Amino acid sequence: MIKTFRNAALGALILAAGPALTEEITIEAVMVPQEQMRLDFEDGSNHFVLMVRREGTAGGSGILDGAEVTEHGWHDIQPGTGGDPRGYLTFDTDEGLVYVQFRVRAVFVPDEAGGMRLLDNGYWEVVGATGAHEGLQGAGTLHITPAPAPAAAPDRLFRLDGELVAG
Repeated sequence: MIKTFRNAALGALILAAGPALTEEITIEAVMVPQEQMRLDFEDGSNHFVLMVRREGTAGGSGILDGAEVTEHGWHDIQPGTGGDPRGYLTFDTDEGLVYVQFRVRAVFVPDEAGGMRLLDNGYWEVVGATGAHEGLQGAGTLHITPAPAPAAAPDRLFRLDGELVAG
């Protein structure tokens, strides 16, 4: 009897809380290097590690549209072979901060001109939030490409697709 009452009360509480607000997002931001440190391996491998802080403005759909974005990244790259970029993106909106962790696998593939091109694909997830975004959760895919012209060569376009769920 007590167990039945407890389960009924718990069910009523869950229904009273209402459904979580889920939002599909697509965000793009041209990220411009602000600070960089680079470690070049001197063993003939061309292997390098780039520690970078980039900044940009998010555009697209969802609550992150218009946010100022900062990347704190660690890009471990072996040109012609592959790499493992990872780090954090901080989205600064008028209503608070959203912290996103990302991991990417970089794969070099042949291009039509006989050279190599880079496929930078991975995933992201919300790992923290403040203000009106407190309790926010979400995840999705991340694609990094060279930024389109007229952007400078080191600029990168970050594209995030996925879902956010309000806490």
